[in-house]
Amino acid sequence: MYWLSIDRSQKVPLIRQVYEQMRLRILSGELRQGEKLPSTRELAQNLRVSRNVILEAYDQLLAEGYMNSLRGSGSYVAQGAYLKQFEMEPLAPAKPVNIAKSEAKDIIDFRNGIPALDMFPRKKWGQLFQNICTNAPSSVFGYHAAQGRMELRQVLAHYLIRSRGVRCDPNQVIITTGAIQGICIASQLLLSENEVVVTEDPMASSIRNIFIKTGAAHYPVPVDEQGIQVSRIPVDKKPRLIYITPAHQYPLGATLTVQRRVELVQIARDTGCYIVEDNYDNEFRFEGTAVSSLQGLEPERVIYIGTFSKILSPALRIGYMVVPPLLIKPSRVIKDLLDHHSPSLNQLVLARFIEEGHFERHIFKMKKIYRKRQECLIESLNAHFPQRCTVKGYSTGLHIVAEFDDVVFTDLVAADLVKAGVRIYPAEMYAVNKGCHRNKIILGYGNVNEEEIKEGIIRIASVI
Repeated sequence: MYWLSIDRSQKVPLIRQVYEQMRLRILSGELRQGEKLPSTRELAQNLRVSRNVILEAYDQLLAEGYMNSLRGSGSYVAQGAYLKQFEMEPLAPAKPVNIAKSEAKDIIDFRNGIPALDMFPRKKWGQLFQNICTNAPSSVFGYHAAQGRMELRQVLAHYLIRSRGVRCDPNQVIITTGAIQGICIASQLLLSENEVVVTEDPMASSIRNIFIKTGAAHYPVPVDEQGIQVSRIPVDKKPRLIYITPAHQYPLGATLTVQRRVELVQIARDTGCYIVEDNYDNEFRFEGTAVSSLQGLEPERVIYIGTFSKILSPALRIGYMVVPPLLIKPSRVIKDLLDHHSPSLNQLVLARFIEEGHFERHIFKMKKIYRKRQECLIESLNAHFPQRCTVKGYSTGLHIVAEFDDVVFTDLVAADLVKAGVRIYPAEMYAVNKGCHRNKIILGYGNVNEEEIKEGIIRIASVI
């Protein structure tokens, strides 16, 4: 055992170093089954460490079944712990991670759905977090109801009624880890094999996959500049669920007209289906006020879904869904099965953040910043692609659609753009029925500043 090495310069604890090296040598067969191991005192003296270090390492190996201990006889390598073809890897020294360097941008990425991460209200959030963490009762640090903290649900219910016309009480609000989890809950709640789900086309492939995995039949309906073409919804198929993004259609950016909203609600009433309303990108509206919800028109048939990922930060992992009264109990059950509950401390901080007015002030501040970034992006496109490019979907949200007259955005073109140091997102990648959007790209501007936007468009122009 004299070949065990201890490196005190590492951040890896000595106990872990001894344990890992012995475990690897047992797995590789270097220490053979039945072989007697040195006593804890002997090994501690040899390695010049405390005997407690060896005792704890041996205890861990014993607990995991790598060794046996016989009273009065000593410790031995356990039978059957040798793993054939196991390749022993040396214990690598821990290296300090430079977060700034590892996450540094080496490419201008027009990814959509990402807010300005450098504008997250760290100071105020940190103050609230520290205050709550210090003064909260011990029960806050335990498990909680799957539905979420009542403090946040009450604040959210009040905010949604006032800002979106969502008609609900706190009991209808379920806190999730984001919009995707809300959609998962809705799909598990309503869909099964042979059921019918209707969605927009194009749409996010991740959401399409959620619906498909339930075994439901998927009917994509085309989108135009007024949103989903409601008249083309296959009512005769008796859909169980209709999924839409009416405030800012993802990814083409249309806002569903009032007339189509009324038609859609009537379909839900006539067929008994549910509408899943994804409140995508509705907070940052640059033309007029925020659009009122579909849920406000028909609370009994609409599941309203939202997230704070695009307003504050995706790192918070907080979203919500507002469900009709009949779906409250089964929604709670599914949420409980998925992850029991969302992080309690972040829920309490967010509740306070909204209650004290910081949330709406942040939206007001960021709307000005995003408007400038959007204007910069449109001006840059017009300057570099005069008469070649039409910008659409700019009334709200954190992305626009650039439609070109003379470019088809194939995988090869996208790869050439990456080589030029810029990443774009072809609209065709979101299409269910391919071929209609090959000349369009989605350009997000939430997490790129004005200088990056200008340089990014220059790089695009150098390729196309």
